Amino acid sequence: MKSRTRLMLEKSISAMISAIEIYNKPDFKYREETFSVLCINSWELLLKAKLLNLASNKVNSLYAMEYKILKTGKKSGVKRPKKNRSGTPLSINLFEAYRIVTEDYGVKINKAVYDNLVALTEIRDNSIHFVNDDIGLSLKVQELGSASLQNYLHLVTFWFGNVLSGYNFYLMPLSFFRDFNEAPGVSLNANERKVLDYIKKSEERYDGIEEVGDYNLTLRIDLKFHKVKSTSGIPVLITNDPSATSVYLSEVDFADKYPWDYDILSTRLSKRYTDFKMNAKYHGIRKKLEDDIKFAYERLLDPKKPSGGKKIFYSPNIQKEFDKSYSKVS
Repeated sequence: MKSRTRLMLEKSISAMISAIEIYNKPDFKYREETFSVLCINSWELLLKAKLLNLASNKVNSLYAMEYKILKTGKKSGVKRPKKNRSGTPLSINLFEAYRIVTEDYGVKINKAVYDNLVALTEIRDNSIHFVNDDIGLSLKVQELGSASLQNYLHLVTFWFGNVLSGYNFYLMPLSFFRDFNEAPGVSLNANERKVLDYIKKSEERYDGIEEVGDYNLTLRIDLKFHKVKSTSGIPVLITNDPSATSVYLSEVDFADKYPWDYDILSTRLSKRYTDFKMNAKYHGIRKKLEDDIKFAYERLLDPKKPSGGKKIFYSPNIQKEFDKSYSKVS
């Protein structure tokens, strides 16, 4: 049976693939708006998959919690899941999932990822005001979308391994859809102008960064056509040896069992105990537990590079061992 983490991750990938497929259709009248909705949905599912992964697949880690009002009129001392009209627990939103992953677990995510999500969410929330024929707005959605896809690809690979190898992640350049020399002269309304002005202010904070990194707020695609030479083919090596060993490695299985790195482990322990300090005592206990495969596992940062660097990852079950040496928060 698939874990909740894997199911949530698969839903996230499906949403992103749908966003890309719709955007890349030759003729689609609601291209930018639909892309922004599906792209943000995919990101929310990805962050929830990561949260499930960090929380040992406990579904209540996704619930929006609140203090109930008792019959006495006072607030209860324990938070309970919020319920919707049908009585089903409400789930946390995109940015609450981001906060829990980064603050409560200490996972480091580049700030450009957050700023990109804020800008795309602004576009999604204002999509009812869009005028599709405005080339400026369409171009800005593509710049944000291209960066968002790159950010997504890097984070999914970093968190869950090479699970996206079978997909093509790109947005078709607008040059294939629009004639820039004859862009329609449609005026932006006040709401559209506010959206673009808001995004411009976000972009200004990155004006001093010229190089394209792994994580970006916006990316512009420059389209150039070149003739292809016969010598430009990609060399490949194929074997028809029937005795060749078939190997299948699941990165998601590994991420399920050992989802924490050193920073996440330290963050979780600091929130779990009243007397925890990152000192010789902590490091001594941790290093002893690292020898037990039940609690820790050292692996290559890139499985394709056997001579590359290694890193130790931890199972959340390791906390039970630290419980023997520290006092838990009541």
